[in-house]
Amino acid sequence: MLFAHDTEVALAAAAALVNTANTDPDELADVAALDAFVAAWGWTGSRRHDRAELEEVRRLRPRLLQLWKEDDDGAVAIVNALLRDARALPQLVKHDQWDYHLHATSPDAPLADRMAVEAAMAIVDVIRSGELARLRTCAADDCDDVLVDLSKNRSRRFCDKGCGNRANVAAYRARQRG
Repeated sequence: MLFAHDTEVALAAAAALVNTANTDPDELADVAALDAFVAAWGWTGSRRHDRAELEEVRRLRPRLLQLWKEDDDGAVAIVNALLRDARALPQLVKHDQWDYHLHATSPDAPLADRMAVEAAMAIVDVIRSGELARLRTCAADDCDDVLVDLSKNRSRRFCDKGCGNRANVAAYRARQRG
């Protein structure tokens, strides 16, 4: 494990949130889809379950995507803005099946703020560890999904949607033809 468990989960959740915008139709097209995403990733705290909350979360995605495109200084500026905008106040908490970990917003903070701060806090660890290069875009020519390379040898190139398998099959078939 490169980072604390909660950091790795927050990084994966941020990548998954960004990637919801890379589908047609949008994976967060309605409140029910947001409810399913929140449940799948185990987000806790208050929810409004309305269209405004959905739009706030959808507006967060391009801000998080920028983290995959920036150098350290650019990522730091985004992280600081996300933390400042949500008035983050880091605290150690313990709930559900989780042992002590950091929360930097109250459980009543808007969902989009909690998501933004969770991602920002995880990126803080990535930047401090000098590992920003682990935030990547899928190497498949026809995919724009982002990923977090948590492999020991920094070798992950493809997202979780089967792009690596498709690339390997295409390479195999090209070798067979050649």
